[in-house]
Amino acid sequence: MTEATPAPNREEHQFQAEIQQVLHILIHSLYTHREIFLRELISNASDALSRLQFEMLTNKDVRDPDLELEITLELDSEQRILRISDTGIGLTHDEMIANLGTVAQSGAKAFLQRMQEGNTSSSDIIGQFGVGFYSVFMVADEVRVTSLSYQPDAQAWRWVSQGEASYTIEPAERAQRGTTIEVVLKEDASEFTEQWKIEQIIRQHSNYVAFPIYMGEGDERRMLNQRTAIWRKQPREVSEEEYNDFYRQMTLEFEPPLSSVHISTDAPVDLHAILFLPAKREQGFMRQIPDPGLRLYSRKVLIQERNEDLLPKHLRFVQGVVDSEDLPLNVSRETVQSSPVLRQIAKTVTSKITKEIEKLAEEDSAKFAEFWEQFGPYFKEGLVTDPGTRSEVVPLLRFNSTHGDELVKLSEYVERMPEDQSEIYYVLADSLATARRSPHLDYFTERGIEVLLLHEPIDSFLISSLRDYEGKQLRNVDDASLADDDADVHGEGALSAAAFGQLADRVKDILGAERISDVKASSRLRSNPVRLVAPADAAGHDMDRLRRMLGQDYAVPVRIMELNPRHPIVKNLAHLLDEPAQADLLRTSVEQLYGAALLSEGLHPSPSDLIGGMHAMIEAATRSES
Repeated sequence: MTEATPAPNREEHQFQAEIQQVLHILIHSLYTHREIFLRELISNASDALSRLQFEMLTNKDVRDPDLELEITLELDSEQRILRISDTGIGLTHDEMIANLGTVAQSGAKAFLQRMQEGNTSSSDIIGQFGVGFYSVFMVADEVRVTSLSYQPDAQAWRWVSQGEASYTIEPAERAQRGTTIEVVLKEDASEFTEQWKIEQIIRQHSNYVAFPIYMGEGDERRMLNQRTAIWRKQPREVSEEEYNDFYRQMTLEFEPPLSSVHISTDAPVDLHAILFLPAKREQGFMRQIPDPGLRLYSRKVLIQERNEDLLPKHLRFVQGVVDSEDLPLNVSRETVQSSPVLRQIAKTVTSKITKEIEKLAEEDSAKFAEFWEQFGPYFKEGLVTDPGTRSEVVPLLRFNSTHGDELVKLSEYVERMPEDQSEIYYVLADSLATARRSPHLDYFTERGIEVLLLHEPIDSFLISSLRDYEGKQLRNVDDASLADDDADVHGEGALSAAAFGQLADRVKDILGAERISDVKASSRLRSNPVRLVAPADAAGHDMDRLRRMLGQDYAVPVRIMELNPRHPIVKNLAHLLDEPAQADLLRTSVEQLYGAALLSEGLHPSPSDLIGGMHAMIEAATRSES
């Protein structure tokens, strides 16, 4: 292609109508994330260099064939000018009009529509619809583009605009192939001539552009970007120390990650990623990235700082980067749902990180226990909020149980179930220690029946979503219908039925129907004197603890009180019935017994109320006979 004979004088052209609207929005409406203009200009420069590389594969007749492929930045703080130069393919007269004065009509309209809808971050959509170059007008009073095409007989041209309705093009002088963009900055954008600011933007958005980005001249000339992205290497080429250094650089966290996953593949999509399992849920005070999401790159150019759609919610704690040659630079949150490439990437990274977690559980139980303590609630929340993830999440769930100190998964629990056991048993409590001391466990411990110990706030929600596993129902051991009908509760060593009946009536009088619906002799208690069980009609009683924790119109739920007729405390209470002088002690003892049972269940609204009764009991126990 031969350059047409240049017009000797300056030409004035009108921007198309859609571009004028775009410029108006960029100049007058967008004031946040203005630094992304530099990302867009460097991406354009990188594209120009890539296009020249491709041209030179088949065309040896190129201007300045030995010129280094590079991007150069110059800062002039006095004149408030930022210059971005490249030695790329350059622009002809007609290409300037086509590329700088026109944009695809559909793209411009889509941009305008998104901006009119509101609630949209400029950093998310700049560059999505072919308007990336025009983002420079967020910071510029004037923009001058001087370019010389790679074609040997080409003429250099200068394009100038103040972001108004028109722009000019005129012949120019330029010694070398490529393009220089001079940005005359607005007064309130003078920070973009400060070296530290430019370096910060390069590190954040363009650190891994394939071509060197230089600043300075002579001996002071230095490269600002790393170019070689660690995730673009093969896993065998990266040491553990390099992974840890990259993690620290990305998160500013001193502690190394628990594990890392490096993905490098070109099928079914081009994908390069490094994902990290953090060691701690709450990171240090220097943490740089408080929000979830992965850094998303297209051809090593950062296009989304925090993409939350590549991983499901239960894996949102994962840190890392994802890069693909197959991703367009105009990716947006909405395109995740519609793009087959992004769906495949999401599927791959989710699968890889899930397998890494399973591998950790199988190969290092101690390390996995640390991981689960930190991030287990994320998986439980994921199942509650997105039932569609059940098949992925349930196999990863782990629980404490009465079967030792090791975490157990549901499949292991089922494998250990006796043949005559048809349900999976669990107990809810405020802490693991409290769960292990639960009076509901007496019967199950005696018979060696395993019970899951659920002790996190999210567990109450989890149970409402996880009602069964492999056809076996999950059953709370505080269920009143769980009773040993064959047990002789009033046999040898126990209170007689008559004596127990009298005590039960007195306890009902003391506590009242507003607190307990009944008092029964327990067939399940062994080492504990009392337990509170849910009546058969107590729907949703698994949520009672959570209501108390949240304080949402909480009232202590009415429960059935079960007493152990063989326990010394219960028998002593029965004996107090025959001593009128001990009526106050009996009342205090019953109140304390009930309060302690509420505390064990995590249902007591004010545990400090037990202190007065405790003091009265100590006084009675230490009172000397006069």
